[in-house]
Amino acid sequence: MITALLKDSYGRAIRDLRVSVTDRCNFRCFYCLPHGEPPLAPKQQMLTYEEIEYATAIFVSLGIQKVRLTGGEPMIRRDIESLVSKLARIEGLDDLALTTNGYFLPDRAQKLKDAGLKRITISLDSLKRERFKRMTGVDVLDRVLEGIHAARHAGLNPIKVNSVIVRGHNEEEVGDFACFAREHNIAMRFIEFMPLDSGHDWRPEMVVSGREIRERIEACFPLVPVKGGRGAETAARYRFADGAPGEIGIIAPVTEPFCGACSRIRLTADGQIRTCLFSKVEHSLRDVMRSTASRRETIEYIESVVLKKEPRHYINDPAFVQPARTMSFIGG
Repeated sequence: MITALLKDSYGRAIRDLRVSVTDRCNFRCFYCLPHGEPPLAPKQQMLTYEEIEYATAIFVSLGIQKVRLTGGEPMIRRDIESLVSKLARIEGLDDLALTTNGYFLPDRAQKLKDAGLKRITISLDSLKRERFKRMTGVDVLDRVLEGIHAARHAGLNPIKVNSVIVRGHNEEEVGDFACFAREHNIAMRFIEFMPLDSGHDWRPEMVVSGREIRERIEACFPLVPVKGGRGAETAARYRFADGAPGEIGIIAPVTEPFCGACSRIRLTADGQIRTCLFSKVEHSLRDVMRSTASRRETIEYIESVVLKKEPRHYINDPAFVQPARTMSFIGG
């Protein structure tokens, strides 16, 4: 067992690494990329699979236990299964997951499982075709639903489904999503709308609070907290009081910040370490790895960056300024 721990200056142990493998996406969700293709990083700045494997192995040696591949849409990256296979072989890595919009899963879910992927999270912001099209910019709801079924058939369990709930768009579907969780025995995750959209159109009044989300669900199905508490998890987890299958998770970073227990750090597709989703500063691990730095020097650099992790985000402060880079660059 790895006993070494990355710790920030506030004593928080860093156990979770989010790795964005691309800044490209085939969807245009209004809360992320509402104005088309953003300025993309030049290809030569993107980390190679070998660099991602090298960096991840170092992070794991320092105590990282969970790695999640994100984007953009990670399955746009050519032969993502080969990267999954490389990472799955890293000794000491307990959990390897991937977040996707689900479009490519009908044909590739089994390949991901065979490569060593353990879990998958699929984005789904509406169960209604026209609303799904308005929110994502693409008319592929049936294909995403097919992808969820393909992931289940491949054994990528437990399946999590993420829905960003935005006032005036899909808050009326919260109860429908709870039904969906019960019917399909999935972990449904409701996420507050965060100021990470490329259009910078986020406003506080667009946020449907975690409390309201729970109240909407409990109007249909009473909930009971999952035993053990949330710990360092992002979601407050609930099961259905009547014993029905499925689970509810509510991720409320705006109205109920959980920064004090944050165990995450992020590596962008172009090799920048971000210590918080809302960081204003990035730290180029890419430049370190492409220099003459030894493994020991690379470790020391990572440790020094982790010590700069912010105590919290500042979304609710009057002086808050939205990060220049959007979620599509940072990774979820």
